[in-house]
Parts: sequence; C-alpha cells; structure tokens
Amino acid sequence: MSVLLETSVGDIVIDLHTEAAPRSCTNFLKLCSKHFYKLNAFFRVQKDFLAQTGDPTNTGKSGASIWSQLPSTSRDRLDSSLFQPDTDETLKHTSKGTVSFACIRSQQEHAEDEEGVLLAGSQFFITLKDDIEYLDGKHVPFGTVVEGQEAGGTLDKINAAFTDDQKRPLKDIRIRHVVVLEDPFPDPDGFSPPSRSPSPTPSQLHALRLADDEDLSEERDETEKEQQRRDADTNAAALTLEMVGDLPFAEIRPPENILFVCKLNPVTRSDDLELIFSRFGRIMSCEVIKDKKTGDSLQYAFIEFDKKDDAERAYFKMQNVLVDDRRIWVDFSQSVSRLHGDWVKKRNGGREAPRGHYKWGDQSSRNGSHAASRTSSYRPRDQREERDRRDRNQRPRSPRREESRERDRKRSRRQDDDDDRRYRRSAEQSRSTRDDRDSRHGHARSRREHTSGRSERSERERDRDRRRDDDRDRDRERASGSGSRRDRSDDKDRRRHDERSRHASDSRRD
Repeated sequence: MSVLLETSVGDIVIDLHTEAAPRSCTNFLKLCSKHFYKLNAFFRVQKDFLAQTGDPTNTGKSGASIWSQLPSTSRDRLDSSLFQPDTDETLKHTSKGTVSFACIRSQQEHAEDEEGVLLAGSQFFITLKDDIEYLDGKHVPFGTVVEGQEAGGTLDKINAAFTDDQKRPLKDIRIRHVVVLEDPFPDPDGFSPPSRSPSPTPSQLHALRLADDEDLSEERDETEKEQQRRDADTNAAALTLEMVGDLPFAEIRPPENILFVCKLNPVTRSDDLELIFSRFGRIMSCEVIKDKKTGDSLQYAFIEFDKKDDAERAYFKMQNVLVDDRRIWVDFSQSVSRLHGDWVKKRNGGREAPRGHYKWGDQSSRNGSHAASRTSSYRPRDQREERDRRDRNQRPRSPRREESRERDRKRSRRQDDDDDRRYRRSAEQSRSTRDDRDSRHGHARSRREHTSGRSERSERERDRDRRRDDDRDRDRERASGSGSRRDRSDDKDRRRHDERSRHASDSRRD
C-alpha cells in the first residue's frame, strides 16, 4: 500500500505497514484521500535528524485525525482531535526515510502505564538519518520511504535546506499534491472525499515565505534569464506533448545523424541528392518529400547518415551549395517522428502508426508515377530492402554510371523544355486562329451594314420621285382644266414606264 507525495523539491513514495499499524495507516490514507496534506509545508527541518509536516497552519500546534473531522451523525466520530495509534515493537527508527506520526503522551485515568498513552493527530515526520533509536517508544512509525531516499534524492534536498532559528526552511518546501496509489481499508461512517482538490486557505497563503521557484543566488544577467525562460517553455511544451500522446517521453531528443535539406529545385530527385551527399559517408536513407496528391516535390528532403561525424561534415561542407541552379540550405533535423513511430509500433504490438497522423510511413511517387514508389526514410524497412540498399551503397560508383545519370538528367531537362516550347507554340496558334475568325466576322458584319444602308437610301429616292410625279400630274390637270380620258391613260402609261425604268436602273446599281 503506497502513497505518492509530490513536493516542491521532488517526489516521495511511501510504503505503509498496513498489517503492523492498521489504525495509523487508516488515519494517514483517509487524510490523503481528503487532500488534507495539500500545500502543507515542512515547517521543521533539523539537519541529519528529521523533517516534520502535516499541520495546515504550518506552526506545529495544530492538526486533527480523520475521525475528529467526520460529521456529528457518524458512528466513528471522535470528540477529541487526537487518536490513539498502534504500537508495535517491531517498528523502529532504524533506517533513513522512516515515516512516523508525531505523538504526545497523555495521562488517562485507570491507566496501567504511569507514563500515559501515545496520542497522534495529523502531523508526521520523516527521518533524515539512520539509527535514530531514541525516538522508539516516543513516536509511532507506520511507513517507509521507498523512492526519494537515494543519494541526491528528495530527502537529501530537504536535508540541505537553509533554515532559520526555529528550524523552518527559508525557502518553502511544500507538498503540492498527494496521490493514494492503493487503499485497502474501508471508509469510516460518514466519510466523503472531496470531488476536487481544494484551494489554498488564507492561513496557508499568509504563511508563505520565499516561493519554491524563487532563486536565492546572486542577480543573473538578462541572457541567462532569457535562456532559462526558453528552457522552461520548451520543457513545458514537451511535457504537454507527452501527456496528449504525441511524444513517448518529454526528454526525447531528435537523432543527430539526420540532416534536413531545403530550398531544393523541383527537378532534384532523391537519387541526385544521394549521389551528391554520398561522398561524406555511408547514407542509410535519402528521400525528397513529395505531395501526396500531385506527386510534386515539396523542395525539402531528409538524409540519414550511418555515423554522426559524417552528418556533421556534410552539414559544414554543403551549406549554401549550388545544386540544380538552386542554393540549398542544410541543417540538422529536429523531427522525432521516426523515434516516435518506433515507439508507437512497439506500443501497438508491432502495428505501424496511423497513416498521415504522425507523418511517417507514407509512400511518395517518383516523377508523378505511382507505380515506381519508394518507402519514406521515416518508416521501418524490412531486412531484404535494407540489405539491398546497404549493398548498393557499398558498391563502388563507376564513371560510366555517373555519366549515364547525367545524360538522363539532361534528357529530362530537354524534354521539359520541348514540352514548354510546344505549349507556347500551340497557344500562339490558337490565338492567331481566334484573331482571324474575329476579323472575318467583322468584315461580314460591315458588308451587311453597308448593303442595308444602301437599300434604305434607294427606297427613299423612289418615294421622293413618286411624290414628284404626282405633283407634276396635278399641276398639269389644273393647267388643262379637264382633259380627255385618253390623255390620262397615256400619262399613266408613261409614268408606269418611267417607274419601271427607274427600278431597273436601281437594281443594276445594287
């Protein structure tokens, strides 16, 4: 049965003697479940002797057992704030890290023992030295520290604290949180643990001295303060990622043999980078990262070397080097996805991490072709593939092979240039065809407009001539008075003949 005390200087794990001291262990466990010890300070620390806590007022004059804090209707309630703990002669203060209740002797009536009985409340202490036998019979041990008592551990940090005349540490050492790992005892009648951890009381805030994170050393410069602040932010972010499951542990660091290369030319392939960087040492993997949907290069890559020294030499030599008409940028990779992928695979019983979530294990196509795909360097390889790659890296590179690769690279570039020229030529042809079509439509439209305007003019002329003839006939009839019918018919025939001739001339002119 164990309890974890999270203090401001480290954690303390206490194993309880539940069989030898069941009543004392019940009191301690129920007080821990009630968060009674939260924010309690170690108000008394005697070097190489003991460290005492358990008083909410931090004065050493208060504290009550769990039975005195039960409601008045409880059958297990005690009127006194103290209780009578178990006494077992086998439990002694012989080793460092012994946990005991701080007891007082009270003389009771009809007691056989003249010295009185031992009474305890909530205060307890932890011994900071071995063989403190004169505490036996005066106080009641009920547990032993099993984590934090090692050299340089939490107990040694408490023992090295600076104290005042009353043996209280100048810099507060407090219990931040209490976790009950296992409780075998039933709850007393009427006991109800709180649903949340309580807030600090005004007396606890008033008793605060120097904060546990306050530095007592001399004033530091601004550079050290800024570096400490950044380290604290980094550690807090790493701890958050560990809690949500994105990191296996907060202290994980990226591998030092993997380089990150960016600002690449889109035409640069993985084989090209592997050929260029292979002169620095054996390359385990080299991969240009590509878009999953289009297969286009994202212009950055990861190169994994077999040794850390090879990666360092490549980092210093290849910085700002011209590759495919682009000056590349080389840095050490800050990604831990590979290590995290291996951890997830072990945790999942050999299954790989979910695709796309941790961004490892995906496959990228080469030159947009899904048929010829190679595995990403952030995915475990099988033994045969790894052996083939190792053999290929160990083979001496022949000049003929390098010349063939250079010819292939030039051929691909020429093909891209030809494609661009064909595209521009086809665009120009389509543009000229569209212009010719628009010009033809414009000529036809102008011709139609000209013809329609001329026909309108001829119609107006005919109307004007017809009105002129009518006016001439009326004038002639007035001058002659009354003419014969034959003369009128002759005039009509002549006018009809003149009108036909005008129509014929107009049609010929059109």
